[in-house]
Amino acid sequence: MKLTTEVSVLPLDWQISHQTEVFTIGSCFAEVLGNQLIDNKFPVLSNPFGTIFNPYSIAKVLTMALDGKYPNEELYTQNSDGIWRHYDFHSSFLGNSQEELADKLLDTLAKVREFLQSTEVLVVTFGTAYVYRYRSNLSLVANCHKTPQSAFVKELLGYEQLQNTWGDLIRRLRTSRKVILTVSPVRHTRDTLSLNQVSKAVLRLLCHRLSEQYKNVSYFPSYEIMMDELRDYRFYKEDLIHPSALAEKLIFQKFSDAYISEESRGTMESWQAVQKMIAHRPFQNQTSSYQTHLQATLEKLNELAEQISVEEEIQNIKEKLGT
Repeated sequence: MKLTTEVSVLPLDWQISHQTEVFTIGSCFAEVLGNQLIDNKFPVLSNPFGTIFNPYSIAKVLTMALDGKYPNEELYTQNSDGIWRHYDFHSSFLGNSQEELADKLLDTLAKVREFLQSTEVLVVTFGTAYVYRYRSNLSLVANCHKTPQSAFVKELLGYEQLQNTWGDLIRRLRTSRKVILTVSPVRHTRDTLSLNQVSKAVLRLLCHRLSEQYKNVSYFPSYEIMMDELRDYRFYKEDLIHPSALAEKLIFQKFSDAYISEESRGTMESWQAVQKMIAHRPFQNQTSSYQTHLQATLEKLNELAEQISVEEEIQNIKEKLGT
């Protein structure tokens, strides 16, 4: 008896390996996916700008990085504690002066620009189609930084506007660079559940049209997996909004099965087994059995060193062995 509606993920005509550089950007789910890849030893730059929920702002910072442009001077803001932030960037970017913050932003933009020169896969997670417009200069912004709501107007982004924005960006990328789009399974209940569905519908249509229009663009159905295949509140955290650790693991398994090469999936299994060996904690460190365990762990790591970067783990084991 089947107790769930399984969501199929169409395989691609290309696959990710441990030699594939991956860049993730977007909502908090982009960071979740990026960290899962990092934990499995893939070369990844994960959400370097912090959480960005709406597609317009994601495209804006990517274009800023590609063009080497400076952040908009009119969007710096200082709070009552004297801390500076920028409305186009996450609140984790802050400074004691506008100059200090500008330096941090430019460093990150330069780092992203450099990584984008070589990265082969761009994974983008759209969270919401709602955005805030700054009344002062009518700019669409990524973060309000707890500025009084009266300084902004909330609006729903139009599908046509987003398609044009993202079409321009995708055309600027090399056709050899693959783009995986997905809609975040996190529900934005502050918009109300009804309007959250409207927002997700705009995002889903955007992904669909872009994947139809551009051969290097694909769609991964993380939202559908959460809403249909994992349609049960036991797959949510206590807030009933965010997917639980188990749900994140199951969604990543779907991603791996469809997009990661068979050889790299085998390497992932081997690495996960070695991680359990590394995590083993004996009652006494100097017993012969533990030394034998460390030696076996070192041998496994040396075997894996041909496929993934485990230099740090090898050094740690050698230090425990006293070699």
